[in-house]
Amino acid sequence: MALTQRVPLALAAGVLIGASVTLTSGVLADRSKPAAETVPVKDLQTFVEILNRVKTDYVEPVEDKTLLENAVRGMLSGLDPHSAYLDKSEFKEMNIATSGKFGGLGIEVQMQDGFVRVVSPIDDTPAAKAGVQAGDLIVKIDDTPVKGLTLNDAVQRMRGEPGTKITLTIAREGETAPKVLTLERAVIKVTSVRSRLLEPGMGYLRISSFTTETAASLNKELAKLAKDNDGALKGLVLDLRNNPGGVLDAAVKVSDAFLEQGPIVSIRGRDGDGSREFDARAGDMLDGKPIVVMINAGSASASEIVAGALQDQRRALIVGSRSFGKGSVQTILPLSNDGAIKITTARYYTPSGRSIQAEGIEPDVVIRPLRIARNEDGTADVFEPISEADLVKSLANENGDPAHQQEIKKKREQIEEQTKRARELAESDYTLYETLNLLKGLVISSARP
Repeated sequence: MALTQRVPLALAAGVLIGASVTLTSGVLADRSKPAAETVPVKDLQTFVEILNRVKTDYVEPVEDKTLLENAVRGMLSGLDPHSAYLDKSEFKEMNIATSGKFGGLGIEVQMQDGFVRVVSPIDDTPAAKAGVQAGDLIVKIDDTPVKGLTLNDAVQRMRGEPGTKITLTIAREGETAPKVLTLERAVIKVTSVRSRLLEPGMGYLRISSFTTETAASLNKELAKLAKDNDGALKGLVLDLRNNPGGVLDAAVKVSDAFLEQGPIVSIRGRDGDGSREFDARAGDMLDGKPIVVMINAGSASASEIVAGALQDQRRALIVGSRSFGKGSVQTILPLSNDGAIKITTARYYTPSGRSIQAEGIEPDVVIRPLRIARNEDGTADVFEPISEADLVKSLANENGDPAHQQEIKKKREQIEEQTKRARELAESDYTLYETLNLLKGLVISSARP
């Protein structure tokens, strides 16, 4: 059954600019299984008749190979947005992408109303740096309108040699005029896990995609956070915003890192075929400390598995906005021509048994993305309240020994520094600022008897 360790199941959009990235289920369909029923001879005759008519009557000669490949592509793309035919080069690029290295722009896309819709830009890629956002509609690639192109055609036009430039015309909700962005193609090396301390004891872990390296990187970053903190963390923010998904095994391992036991995700195919369940093993890397998970409309597939598992197991608080809603499983079947087909074979379910297909994960606390801006002169409106100590002729504290006064001064300096950092965080990422406040509340609550 298992032909390879990396057998993908698709991402939210099924196509990543520069490569086709898929979510790995770890198994391939049993190819010895007989077909459900025989294709009617009459329908095959109709197909052959159409093929011959196109060959003889089309305005230009077309090779048989092209006609048959187009027929296969149409057959699969007509099933759902995630099933597809992969030729030799596309299949090769998909395998490169699941390892975390590929060439292109760094965006996850799908087709919507004849335009290419951005599901999510990947951190630190040309797309993210140029300001491409989840939900953007790409209406023109260089001088070519997207309307009328297939998704594969559009992707091929966006691919190219690293260092070459491309112009994307983008329509964005709320904007009165299209945006024109110029990007420089690059070899994308996805750093799927990053971390930093937000405050003493409060860790931040960002997973931008799930690759074969994510689980190992997660362990390293958690160890780094503990080292930087000079001890165990009090709580953790897990940021899965604009994470389009990736390898299923990585999503399972990330979930397992924070769970002691119980189900993580289950996969169920037609008539019970190919059903699998993934359970957590003992060992919570945070030892039960509070976790807040951030999601948004760009969080899809594997990131929804993690959010759903931690939410259903009541291990984490989920905040942000509703996720993308990609709850189907795609299996890659290699073909004799060195290509493959990616076909939807199952749905996946969270521990409570719910399918999030086309519904997504609803956050426990909704936080709408806002932008905090400074005044035109660059200052921020900050109200500094007056205290008793500021009043003229106020009584001094009766505990006036120098050591105590020095301690009070030190604490005030720490508070002032934390206030400054909080203000800067609110200006740069308001959603993260609010999430940190929620995490602090959970930490305080969990510390009380």
